[in-house]
This record gives sequence, structure tokens and C-alpha cells, in this order.
Amino acid sequence: MVKAVVGDETQLNLAEERLSQSGLTSQVGLVIGKLSSILDRGFVYDLVPTPPNDAGEPASSLIDPTAATSKDDKKKGSKSKLQAVDSSTLVIDSDWVAEHARQVSRMLVGGIKVVGIYVWIIDTAFKNSTITLGQLLQTVKEVAEAAPIQETDWDKRLLIHIGYSPRRWTCRSCVLSSNITSNSIRPCDFKMGRVINSLQKFRCMYNFKLSFPICQESSTLTMSTILRHGISAHAKELRGASALIDGNLVVNEEPCVTEGLHEVELLLPYMKHAQAEAYSQRDVLGLLVFSGSVCSFAYLNSKEPVSQALADIKDDIIRSLESRLDLICDEADEDLGPVHDGGKEASQEKLPEKPVSRLVPFLLRKTCSLEFPRRVFIPWLAGTLICDYLQPSEALEVVKDHCVELMSMSPTDASVILQPEAEAPLLVPESFWDVAAPGHTVPSSSEKNRKVDTSVVSSKESITSMNLYIFAAVFFLILSILVGFMLVKKS
Repeated sequence: MVKAVVGDETQLNLAEERLSQSGLTSQVGLVIGKLSSILDRGFVYDLVPTPPNDAGEPASSLIDPTAATSKDDKKKGSKSKLQAVDSSTLVIDSDWVAEHARQVSRMLVGGIKVVGIYVWIIDTAFKNSTITLGQLLQTVKEVAEAAPIQETDWDKRLLIHIGYSPRRWTCRSCVLSSNITSNSIRPCDFKMGRVINSLQKFRCMYNFKLSFPICQESSTLTMSTILRHGISAHAKELRGASALIDGNLVVNEEPCVTEGLHEVELLLPYMKHAQAEAYSQRDVLGLLVFSGSVCSFAYLNSKEPVSQALADIKDDIIRSLESRLDLICDEADEDLGPVHDGGKEASQEKLPEKPVSRLVPFLLRKTCSLEFPRRVFIPWLAGTLICDYLQPSEALEVVKDHCVELMSMSPTDASVILQPEAEAPLLVPESFWDVAAPGHTVPSSSEKNRKVDTSVVSSKESITSMNLYIFAAVFFLILSILVGFMLVKKS
């Protein structure tokens, strides 16, 4: 359980002021921060409201269970309205809040996560309704599933209630399980202080070139499936890598005491790819070569050891690769579109080509490549950064729209967006037939003809060379007989 939570005083005061001026009777959103298993504490950096859904409806609302209100109640004024709010039930679109969490988690860097939800609701409506508590716990669970925290034994999330009339903050720690009940939450100490301004900043430029073998047993797998398995396998190698911080090898658990931006260099051991070792040459038909550069940032609390910054950097690199693959797959699903069913016009329409991510490398007969989105970084709070991903055909305007819609930020000037990744990571199928493993080449008809022609030429050359050997042998035999005859005659 998280025993204490510290929220950034500046940001949470701004959030409270925004809520009080909104005139809303309820609001639900995401808690952005960090849960530190080492310090057994939670840190809250900001609260991000969940935007209206595609139909323009808010993610939460209060519904009066009596449904109808008499004319006499309407004439009683604001007092009756407050009583109606007290007796209302909170309704949350938990699926939409979870989808918001999934998209926001892609925009966060190392050491910054979606750690729970908050709710703005009158105190009596929060305390007096078991339905409200049940909905909140279910929403917390769905958010945790949509935006997982990849840290050992951390199945905890935060539920922050901001009450009005009277105004106060309360925080609860939720333990996630298959069966969430009221016993799954515990109150924890909550206070505000200086959090974001004390964070330390780490940056790593990770260059990689990974090869994933294509084998007969994977003959039905698509590029995206093979790559997803490959990234998961590489994650195990990456998490065991040593590192240099500002040129010094990290060997202890001490906190980082120096200020400024810290440069991280990961040191992976020189070794064969773990997946490739599991197969013989006869099993491997080709390779998927995945290469590029990932720029990663991570933020560390001043009391955490420097090893936590390395863990956050490694986790951020893997999550960034997975997020890019998810974006490509999501776009591929959209490109497929609805299936036409009937009519000559529909049957004559030119069907769109299958996206590269859905191609089966085993059956590939043409050269192709899959370019991944580039990662860009946007200034966020007190010098910290968040990120977004640009497809090759997209402009920076897309990033600005995402920040406004998902992170509730003011419009961002494109000139402050950082683009440290000069080139996007690239996935290329390599050597499936031309340079495949011995015993498994599949030559084309032209290649077969060339091989036949080569064999004919080789046989002719061998016959010619044999005739020369026979002629030379006969010549030397006659010469030796003549020489011997002359020597016998002289004697």
C-alpha cells in the first residue's frame, strides 16, 4: 500500500481553481505522477480531465434517482438544487476514461505515468452512495489495464476525491485484483509540496539494430506479430544492460546529487541475438531487420537512487517502440475499412493494398519496408517534457491538437517542439530468397535458367580441361621414350 502521497502544490492549486470556476457538478480525469516502490510514496504532478466523447457527452454526470422534480421543488431555488445534488448518483463512462488513459500513457516519458483517477463531486454524494464507489473502483481498474505500470509488484493506483461544499482533498490507495470491493481501498496521507521543480532530468539516445529470424514454424505470422515478440525478447536483454551516466559507470544505489541534464549511455554485451541462437541454419528462411534511434527522457525524484532513473529509461525505450507499433497497427485497422457486400460497382472497386504491418514475411515476394513514427517532445510543466509520435505524412499541427485534446494544454508553438530523432526507426525484410539460409532457397524461374546455363558451361569447361590433360600426358610419354632411346643408342 502507498502510505503517503505528495501532490505538486502549484499544479493542484491551479486544477482546483479551474474546477471551482467551471460550474460543473462532477468531473473525472487522470492522475499523472509516479508511484515509488523504493520510497513507498506516491507523487502527483498534475490532473488531466477526460474530454467529452465522440458524441460530445461528458465522461461523468450526476443523475437524480427521483428523475422527476416537482414544480414546487423548482421554485425553492438553490437550496433545493444543492439537496438534489446531494441525493444524485454519479455515472461514469469508464470505457472512455480508460481509452483516454491509453492515449495519454503514450505521451508520457520515463518516470511519469498514469497512476489513477480523480473525481470532482460533492462530498455527501461521494460518501453516501455505494454505487458511486463501485463505479469509481471499476474505472480505476480499467484505467490500470489500459495504462499499465511495468514495475514489479505494483498493482496499486490512486483515487483522489476533490470535494466541494465543503472544499477538501482526500486520497485513497486502491489495490487491484479480480474482485474489487470496498476493502480494496485504504485512506493514505495526502499533502501538497514542491514536487515537479525538484525532479532530475536524464536523457538517452539509444541506437539499435535488431534481427528477427523468419522460420518455417512462423510461416503464418505477420510482420507486426513477429516484431512484437522480438521487442519483448529484446526488453529482457535491455533491462540487464549496464550504463554510463555523464561518463561514469553506475555501480551503486546512491541518489544523484548533481543538477542539470544527465546523459545516459546504455552498454549492452556483445552477443548473438537470443532468438537467432534457438534455430539452425536450415530453419531460418530470412530476417526482419529493425533499426533506428530512440530518444528517451526520464525524471527522477531527488530521494530515489540513480538506478531507478536507468530502469525508467529502459522502460521508456521499450514502451516507445511498443507505442509506435500500436499506432501503426491502429492505422492499419482503420485503413482496411468496411467490407463491400454486393453490387457490380462494389465488386469493381479497387481494393486497398494490405498494410505492410499485416503482410506475412514468409510469403513476401517483393521488397518493402515499414517506417515507424518519429518521436517528438513538447514542453510540459516546469521544464519537463511529454512526447507524441508523427507519422511520415503528418505535420506538427497534429501534435499541437493532441496536446490540447488529450492533455488539456494551451495551444503550443511549433517552434518549441523538439525533434531529436532525425530518422524514424525502419523495419525491412531482408534476404528471404536471394540470400536465404542454405538448403531453403526458393529461386525464381530466371534464376533457375541461369543455374542451368551455368551447369552446361561448367560441364563444357571440364571436358576441355580433361582433353588438355590427356594430350599433355601423351606428349610427355612420347618425349620420354625418345630420350630413352637416344641414351641407349649412345651407350
